[in-house]
Amino acid sequence: MGSLSVVDQNGRELEKINISSKIVGHAINSEILYQEVRRYLASVRSGTHKTKSRSEVRGGGKKPWRQKGTGNARAGSTRSPLWKGGGVVFGPEPRDYSFKLNKKVIKQSKKMALSEKFKNKKIVVLDKLDFDSPKTSKAAEILRNLNLDKDKVLIVFEDLNSNMEKSFRNVQNVLVESVKGVNTYVMLLADYIVFTKSSIDEFIKRLGNERS
Repeated sequence: MGSLSVVDQNGRELEKINISSKIVGHAINSEILYQEVRRYLASVRSGTHKTKSRSEVRGGGKKPWRQKGTGNARAGSTRSPLWKGGGVVFGPEPRDYSFKLNKKVIKQSKKMALSEKFKNKKIVVLDKLDFDSPKTSKAAEILRNLNLDKDKVLIVFEDLNSNMEKSFRNVQNVLVESVKGVNTYVMLLADYIVFTKSSIDEFIKRLGNERS
């Protein structure tokens, strides 16, 4: 069993919450983390690279010279891959780079990433965050109060409220995710993870549910 301090927006400790060792007591398996990071990065590749084959290049409909008698090599089109301005042989085509991993493996990688941050005391839990309107200066002040203004920070909300998202996303080195959207890659990328009390409860609930 582990515990985390819940602090207010000024960094003052309010209470402690307990977290099961089943969630934050995982040993690091670098192969599982590698596979999940690789899966995520592959899923966000655009895969839109494209070259034109000789059938797609404009022009080349007319035979450039007669078949015999000129002394030149035989040619049927100026858009042959051998010619300047011709098509490309075996060039890249649009493709989907994504691949699937077992859901249990993905969830296990999240537990490992969370365990790594927990062991290194890189998790901060806020009692609450509330913005009536987008205000980047207030978001930056909160990070300064938590001594996180010089680190790369991942902030996890239960749901992405537009005011909170807009307030934090303009702060340098801050990543914003919802509980549903957070992934192993951004958890490992960040120096610190900041949860609200409600978001960490929901996140742990999702990690503990074997069916989710």
